[in-house]
Amino acid sequence: MSKKKNLYVLMGAILLPACSAIPLNPSAQHIRIVTGDPAGCEYLGEVTGNQGDFFTGDWTSNANLETGARNAMKNEAARLGADTVQMLATRGGLTAGGGSMQQTNVTYTGMAYRCNKK
Repeated sequence: MSKKKNLYVLMGAILLPACSAIPLNPSAQHIRIVTGDPAGCEYLGEVTGNQGDFFTGDWTSNANLETGARNAMKNEAARLGADTVQMLATRGGLTAGGGSMQQTNVTYTGMAYRCNKK
């Protein structure tokens, strides 16, 4: 294989996984995201989820950036033993390219709670 083909194969191996959303762990599937204060719940900590950066963000759809950031936040909340996340902030990064602005990353921040006492 030529050096150029090797480079294309390497770039494909790096970019293809970067284009998909961060997967949701099975332990995080039950976590709900709310915007209001979940009264009567035990606060467990702050959680953040992020997908994309200056390199991979150009190759990832906006939907996958948002889904991946949400999944990453829920995965972190699950590690804390949470079942609810109160959304605090959403941020999206933009990069200029090709004459237009391209979303390259999404970050969600929330507070993790355990509402269902087991």
